[in-house]
Amino acid sequence: MSLTGGPVPRGLLFPQTLLNTEWFAILATFVAINTVMYAALATAKVLPRVYRPNWLRSRHERGETRGIHPDAPR
Repeated sequence: MSLTGGPVPRGLLFPQTLLNTEWFAILATFVAINTVMYAALATAKVLPRVYRPNWLRSRHERGETRGIHPDAPR
């Protein structure tokens, strides 16, 4: 209870006229995109790192074996 006996306001309430303005919509869109990007980056940071599969040849790897047994696996 406040000194005047009324309820204590909790949180922040904006008037309806402010919520319908164009700049508030732009700000809300920016915050939404920022939140999605932050969540995507945080999820990517938590997931294990994905390495290139072994079936892709790297630049320093030969396309064919040069050993005695040409049919042997690389």
